[in-house]
Amino acid sequence: MGFWVFAGGLAVLTVALLLRALLRGRAAAAEADVAGIALYREQLAAVAKDAEAGRIDAGEAERLELEIKRRLLEADRAAQGASGTGRAPRELSLGAAVIVAAAVLAGTGGLYWVLGAPGYGDAPIAARIAAAEEYRQTRMRQADAVARFEQNLPDVPDPDISEEFKGLMAQLRSAVAERPDDLQGHVLLVRNEAAMGNFGAAAKAQEAVLRIKAEDARAQDYLLLAQLWITEAGGYVSPEAEAALAQALRRDSENVEARYYWGLMRAQTGRPDLAFNVWRRVMDELPPDAPWAADLPTQIAAAARAAGVEYTPPAPSNAGVRGPSAEDMAAAQDMSPDERQAFIRSMVDGLAEELATDGGTPEKWAQLVRALGVLGEVERQAEIVAEAREVFDGSPEAIALIEAAAGGGQ
Repeated sequence: MGFWVFAGGLAVLTVALLLRALLRGRAAAAEADVAGIALYREQLAAVAKDAEAGRIDAGEAERLELEIKRRLLEADRAAQGASGTGRAPRELSLGAAVIVAAAVLAGTGGLYWVLGAPGYGDAPIAARIAAAEEYRQTRMRQADAVARFEQNLPDVPDPDISEEFKGLMAQLRSAVAERPDDLQGHVLLVRNEAAMGNFGAAAKAQEAVLRIKAEDARAQDYLLLAQLWITEAGGYVSPEAEAALAQALRRDSENVEARYYWGLMRAQTGRPDLAFNVWRRVMDELPPDAPWAADLPTQIAAAARAAGVEYTPPAPSNAGVRGPSAEDMAAAQDMSPDERQAFIRSMVDGLAEELATDGGTPEKWAQLVRALGVLGEVERQAEIVAEAREVFDGSPEAIALIEAAAGGGQ
């Protein structure tokens, strides 16, 4: 209500000033004409007084009087013309002033209705930054985020994992429980729990890895913990994941993946401006094999819009290269058996050639492994998984993803 009172008062004051300017012009012109005639009459009286006192001779006085009288007549004719057709009637001037006032009021009101936000309170930038920081400090913790995410998960069957692999996992868990300081055992547990989709259990094992490594822990170790927590929560960067990312960046401030997830945290906590600043640098160093590389252009464009920044993400250099995706496999279900087999075969051959020549992301390796399973080429699938283990040696999350695509490992 206070805003409308203030805005209305300001509009009325503006209109009053416009009316005053329009109406005052007529009176000011008349006053100027009268003042000019009075000045010439004063000059005539002064000339007569000077001639009488002998300060000027009679000839000079007569010449001055004639010149002043000529100017007086011209001023009188100008005043008569201005009071006639040369000046608009007072009623017409008043009508024009009212029309202008109405146009100003209607125009400003309509402009605010289109561009403004009627009914919304004032939101200065300092208050918005403070609110975002408060939300960041009080936002949902990891356990609550996981519980919420699991409630919204679709009802899908558990992954098909061989009984042999399940037995090996049971033995591994038991061995690690008996040897809590066994670094290699925990590293294996992280990899295989993630492969089974047990990201929470994998995160607990990674916490043990960090505990055992202590001061020797690297940025990648903390990044892996953050990634496991983020995946477990469905993409949400919890305070726990943020703390792990901070540790990773403290050890390696130029870690591209850690900076990407840090920007994601900023975007999720109401600071698209900071997210844009972080992601813009990441875009300049975008690794083509990063699992989030395809999503970043859309994310940074959204952050730029929210921050009021004009920005067009560059087109990805590998936009035309792709393997058999889930959509491709779904489309193949409508084909005849022979057509489907030929379709999958062409996609598999193309992806295999790409990986052999240019390499690729863990997701593309997983696509190839999954497609080989559809074709029933178990031996070739095992060869690809073994090759992937060598290619991604030192990246347990990538190996876990590929092994999961093969149904729990080979």
